[in-house]
Amino acid sequence: MADKLDNKILIREYNEDRDIKVVGKLEKNCEIRSNKEVSIFTHMMGDPLCRIRFYPVHIMLVAELRENGELVGVVRGCIKCVGTRFSATYVRLGCILGLRVSPKHRRMGIGLKLVKSVEEWLVGNGAHYFFLATEKNNVASTNLFTSKCNYINFGSLVIFVQQASLPVKSLSEDIKIEKLQIDQAISLYNNKLRGKDIYPTDIDALLKEKLSLGTWVSYFKEDEWIILHNNEKNHEDEDILSKTPSSWVIFSIWNSCEAYKLHIRKSHHPLKFFHATLSHARDKILPCLKLPICDSLQKPFGFLFLYGLYGEGARLQELMRAIWIFTSRMAENVKDCKVITTELGVTDPLMQYVPHEPSMSFIDDLWYLKKVNGITTGSNDELMAMGQAGNLFVDPRDF
Repeated sequence: MADKLDNKILIREYNEDRDIKVVGKLEKNCEIRSNKEVSIFTHMMGDPLCRIRFYPVHIMLVAELRENGELVGVVRGCIKCVGTRFSATYVRLGCILGLRVSPKHRRMGIGLKLVKSVEEWLVGNGAHYFFLATEKNNVASTNLFTSKCNYINFGSLVIFVQQASLPVKSLSEDIKIEKLQIDQAISLYNNKLRGKDIYPTDIDALLKEKLSLGTWVSYFKEDEWIILHNNEKNHEDEDILSKTPSSWVIFSIWNSCEAYKLHIRKSHHPLKFFHATLSHARDKILPCLKLPICDSLQKPFGFLFLYGLYGEGARLQELMRAIWIFTSRMAENVKDCKVITTELGVTDPLMQYVPHEPSMSFIDDLWYLKKVNGITTGSNDELMAMGQAGNLFVDPRDF
């Protein structure tokens, strides 16, 4: 079977000059059936590599028919270094993103061949593990990765989504939200994220990326965080960590609007479909928009993504509500931003404090992991035994 497919299908690296228009057309033709009479399109803004350019080591592979050169599939891969709470050493995590196969060429083994090809590339570039994510109800993807590719369910997460056009509530006068300097944010994150099952080792690069709008802390005014305004550099890292308020939350905001946009169109035709796109975000956000689609969502729009959420103290519920209000207000001043979203693991301590407003929707997300045969990572083998791990850092570059 594999030999016959090799004679029909060529897997090669994406060539921007030859393939950019064809890949865009392929993405639009990969349709997912919807029960609603709307269609969703992605504006890639001329860059099919937009999800993986953030990582120095990345690739995009295409599947091409040998007989006529037609592109019938695509997959993206990248490698990032992550830390774990099990070991002081880092893990090279190979991420698989945006697998798409042309509808009329499915059930031929092309998707499996693309996955195996990108896995081979990841191994050659030193990956210790393979990682991917899919929506819980995507049966086809789940069967492919678990039954045919031997991935295990590593984590269960929940994505929260709300339209930014809804009325914004008032921010409590008892709560202060202040923007951190980048070095302050790096110090806090490097110290506090080490309790996560997985966290990025390049948090400094992430915070300095132009799509990251900044990092803030939320706390009560009665617990004035004086050190935030201290311009002295001596012992600043130590002070900001040791003199935290009794209750506080740190968070960062990522602006997707500059990378790609989504576009919803109403339809009166009962057989309209959702168009699959390169974006994990499209597959996640749209099922969450259960509210009536407002006129502003029928124009190309982006979203703000809350990431790096971490908190301590007994009064986190009020602080989390304030963070959501703050982000909603910020969205009003970000061009083309119509949605606010975040994602947290099911065992993340802040899960219970996300404001469950009637206007907020959520969807279950599954993360899958596979260890690379022949590579030993010491105590990091515990990653494979974690089962339903959920205290995970969600990297906005992967969303």
